Amino acid sequence: MSTQTEPEKRTVTPFRYDIVGSFLRPQALKDARLKFKNGEITAEQLKEVENDEIVKLVQKQKEVGLQAVTDGEFRRSWWHLDFFWGFDGVERTIIDQGYQFNGAQSRPETARLTGKISYSSHPFVSHYEFLKGAAGDDVVARQSIPAAAQFLFELDRAENQESTKAIYPNREELISDIAKAYKASILAFYAAGCRSIQIDDCTWGALCDEQFIAFMNQVGVNVDKYANEFAGLNEEVVSGLPEDLVVTIHVCRGNYVSTYAGVGGGYEPIVQTLLSINNYSGYYLEFDTERAGDFKPLRFLKDNQQVVLGLFSSKFGELESKEDILKRIEEAKQYVDLNRICLSPQCGFASTEEGNHLTEEQQWRKLAYIKEIAEEIWNL
Repeated sequence: MSTQTEPEKRTVTPFRYDIVGSFLRPQALKDARLKFKNGEITAEQLKEVENDEIVKLVQKQKEVGLQAVTDGEFRRSWWHLDFFWGFDGVERTIIDQGYQFNGAQSRPETARLTGKISYSSHPFVSHYEFLKGAAGDDVVARQSIPAAAQFLFELDRAENQESTKAIYPNREELISDIAKAYKASILAFYAAGCRSIQIDDCTWGALCDEQFIAFMNQVGVNVDKYANEFAGLNEEVVSGLPEDLVVTIHVCRGNYVSTYAGVGGGYEPIVQTLLSINNYSGYYLEFDTERAGDFKPLRFLKDNQQVVLGLFSSKFGELESKEDILKRIEEAKQYVDLNRICLSPQCGFASTEEGNHLTEEQQWRKLAYIKEIAEEIWNL
């Protein structure tokens, strides 16, 4: 059981009321991307629209009271693949099937190797520089990237295994090159002024999903060994970074057009491995439905780490019951002190450019609601 203390304000990420990162794409941006795809406008014209919409988005985030802002992932199609495509030795590839969600399937794209993985430059660095300029000095400009483990997971897909093994017959070399490329990219963000990196990772959501565990056991994969491999890779990426760079991780359970992935399962099977990773300042964990289980796994959280409880759903616009939210926070306080808890939606509002099924007005109302509840709890 946790010993409770008086509510405290936070001055670094994660903040008491926070976000995961992606936002619904405005119609002007959707139209521009379609025109670019059809050859009706140039890349530079598309970039101008992206710039304009990101400036508006940053201002809106400030107006709703957020202390950390993102570019909404407005220049991306996917929360993860666009980042992978930016590394040397990786290409965008169309495959037969997309990712399977509950009642939906995504576009059939992946990241496939064409050579050894390395970092020479990355388009996301200039994207961050624009965000930082738009954000100014009164808020934190946060960069979100997919986890290194997520990259490895993508290369392990059945459709990619042949090309991955052809280029990397030695798995240790593959993991080493991923880690080196990732660390180089993070240091490039740091050099561009970034002091807050959020790492998004669906692998842990999969590794505690009962359906996925059963499948892996069926094909002869040791789930515990796989989890340790992911943890080791992720830790290598975030070890030895500058002390003033705050690194957090968001564990995702699937977020595509308001659907989810898998059948669910609590964090207990993987929590000790996940929380054993050093150098994460906070964990954004999804707790918006019963699929995520109870709060008992939070007992393994380190004393210097925050947990951002994703108690609010980004999948629908209706506001959660304040009474229910406060009750759940009381439940969480049985295992972790109030001053190590923050609040956010369980995921972004648009992990892909399609976005979830809610309106922009509902998106902003939900964030304002989270702020209202956080201010009540922590006397902000």
